[in-house]
Amino acid sequence: MKFVPTNKSFFASFFSKKEVLPLFVNFWPVLMLAGCSVGPHYRLPAPTPNPGPDAFKELKGWKAADSVALPSGSWWEIYNDPGLDALEQKVAISNQTVAEDEANYRYAQALVTEARANLFPILSGSFDASRSQSARIGGGAGFGGAGVSNGPTTTLTPELSASWTLDIWGQIRHEVEEAKQNAQADKADLAYATLVAQATLATDYFELRSSDSLRDIYRQTVAADQASYNITRNQYNAGIVTSADMVTAQAQLDAARASLAGVEQVRAMYEHAIAVLTGDVPAAVTIPPASLAATVPVVPAGVPSELLERRPDIAAAEHAMHAENEAIGVAVAALYPTLTLSADGGFTGNALNNLFNVANRFWSLGANSSVTIFDSGAQGAAVDAARAQYDGAVATYRETVLTAFQGVEDQLAALHALQNEIALDDQAVRDAQRAVTVTLNQYKAGTVAYTSVVTEQDTLLGDQQAQLSTQTSQLEASVTLVEDLGGGWEK
Repeated sequence: MKFVPTNKSFFASFFSKKEVLPLFVNFWPVLMLAGCSVGPHYRLPAPTPNPGPDAFKELKGWKAADSVALPSGSWWEIYNDPGLDALEQKVAISNQTVAEDEANYRYAQALVTEARANLFPILSGSFDASRSQSARIGGGAGFGGAGVSNGPTTTLTPELSASWTLDIWGQIRHEVEEAKQNAQADKADLAYATLVAQATLATDYFELRSSDSLRDIYRQTVAADQASYNITRNQYNAGIVTSADMVTAQAQLDAARASLAGVEQVRAMYEHAIAVLTGDVPAAVTIPPASLAATVPVVPAGVPSELLERRPDIAAAEHAMHAENEAIGVAVAALYPTLTLSADGGFTGNALNNLFNVANRFWSLGANSSVTIFDSGAQGAAVDAARAQYDGAVATYRETVLTAFQGVEDQLAALHALQNEIALDDQAVRDAQRAVTVTLNQYKAGTVAYTSVVTEQDTLLGDQQAQLSTQTSQLEASVTLVEDLGGGWEK
């Protein structure tokens, strides 16, 4: 059956101007109020209870000798280590903690779209078809008259319905803005999670390189102890020394070998941790050994006020605070009446070819308003709760800022102290190496006991470990400073 509409426009036939106009006239003041909004306007509070400093305290009195500018994004490139560069590139792609935060951000974006949709009318359509039959009593004589049945009847009803809850008091707009701020907070959380994972990987990487360097030190120690043991054995065979020297030399050699095995275990653990940070199983990652970098770049800290623009966790706390401010507006708007406009229209008939005639049309317009008269203070309590949540968010934001300031000051102080310490460690290692050489020659000449050699060798090993530990601490403090400064993130 061919459908031929009898009017120019299907939708235009729902309502005529004279039918819609009375509803508009009655409610136009309400429609004008739809631009109003109740609740507090957001203003960024002071980041700290007291005015912030103009400069970092720990910058006074020293200047980093090897300062470099912090690049945007790939901040780890300041260490000039291709191995580290290759691993860091995988964090943002494969790290599962970062992937979780990325999914949270996409979820928050979807909530923004969902909240924004409430600003617009909802239009729905339906089509109903039914077939029925009824009986009519006929004109037969007496009670024996025959009943006459009407033929089956088909009823078709296409219908469109629309409803629109007007955002008179700004409740939906506050909800949209709250969702947007939460989404921005999740975006900043994603950036911060990525930064933390990258910094953790860099720290583990330098610990692994420290293990490589410590392994070299223990290998050198094992070789030196083996040489000392050989000298002692030859002198024992010649009757120059006692068996006590042989036992001491053997014990020292065994201890060095045990320490070397322990370093191998620690290195393996750091390699496994790096694999997980890059989203791989430990069996899939093998990092060739290399020595720990000797150069420790230090980025300029700038001024404290710049920190507020650099750190993603501060940005996340600020967006969360803004979202809580919007939640107050949502709670306040709930105290006011709501107004919902509705419209319904369609056609009903028993023949498709003339279903859309004006005679078969039906429509209705309506408005519904509601307000809570008494709820035992529930809505007022909701407003108080929202204000308390906002106050808590302000405290969290300020605590995040203060913690950021503390972190930068801590790492500046650490780098200052370590810069002086490494110079002393270098000198101590050089002195200990000379002492070992002199004492070993004296032992070969028979002028000192073997215990003197052991003492000097232990001193050298301790000084080398301290030197390596200071170098590692310098690199880790540099990484932590970069993290505390926000990495290469830009707001």
